[in-house]
Amino acid sequence: MGAQPLNCVWLDTREKRTDRVVLTANTDHWNKERGPRLEKVVYRNDIDPAEALDLVCDTEGEIDLVSEVSAADAEKVKNSEFARLEVIDAMRVLLGLINRGAEDAPLHDVRVRRALNMAVDRARLVAEGFGGYAYESAGIIPSYAGGYAGLEPYPHDPDAAKKLLREAGWPEGRALKLATTTATEPVAGMLAEGMGESLGIGVDVIVVPDEDLLAAQHALVEKVMPLPFDVLLHAWFDLSADAPPAFMHGFLYGEGGAFRTGPPVAEFDGLLNRFVREIDADKQRELSAEIDRFVYDEALSLFLVFPQALYAVNRNVNFVAHATTLELAETEVTEEHWSRRNGS
Repeated sequence: MGAQPLNCVWLDTREKRTDRVVLTANTDHWNKERGPRLEKVVYRNDIDPAEALDLVCDTEGEIDLVSEVSAADAEKVKNSEFARLEVIDAMRVLLGLINRGAEDAPLHDVRVRRALNMAVDRARLVAEGFGGYAYESAGIIPSYAGGYAGLEPYPHDPDAAKKLLREAGWPEGRALKLATTTATEPVAGMLAEGMGESLGIGVDVIVVPDEDLLAAQHALVEKVMPLPFDVLLHAWFDLSADAPPAFMHGFLYGEGGAFRTGPPVAEFDGLLNRFVREIDADKQRELSAEIDRFVYDEALSLFLVFPQALYAVNRNVNFVAHATTLELAETEVTEEHWSRRNGS
């Protein structure tokens, strides 16, 4: 925690939830135009995600909506008699945090970071890792949310990647250390294989066990110990759509950024300080594009993909998906919905 805005980070992987959370509509709310459209919403925390997916796909009256459906389960939903797949361009990103402070590898050298980006076959990652439900990334803010600034994803160019790695003096026999949580472990395996072939070096995958995740997060945020990885796969969702550089870029690269992996970058901090003080909207957009370009040119992260959000929606439910969090204000059910047929 610090004195600057957005300098407080809450880290806790423990979840203590009741079996069910029931929300009852406030029919006296002033905004009648918005709703409520549902009398009651029941969040069920007593069902395993796999079981919930089975229930929404194979039955009616048990589960109406399952969020965070994996790309591997998309076909199951699409082939269901009782459910349909809803897909939305979401505010989420998967990227690699590059440890620019590594002592035994030249990750401080922009040539190495560009080599890492050129070693990624993003088209394959989208097709095989996400079943087509993702976009190749050229930064950390999706183009449909005002990012990119005309940038194109780094090309998959193994020859150029190997050349840059040699020029930067990558130590012979030194493997790249790729860290991941259990949630992104399958993607890490695919990346390790592809990047190893493209770079001509070994890639070791380090999986952080779920029980060690909180301690690992603290080590990353507190920055009091050397980081044990070269690249850390990081999945972030519900990104701020309002002035992204002050939130996303600041968290990842700013001097006070919780997820900064490496020493502060003076030129970046100068740009960010100009941005947060600017009140003219047009000039803000110009500075935002300049920040995007700087982060891209310096390859401050391993830019991977923007995953889409997938939902399994049961029959007779008119679900309106949002790019950020799960929002049910515009969702409603038809007269044929089981709850209205049963009068419940």
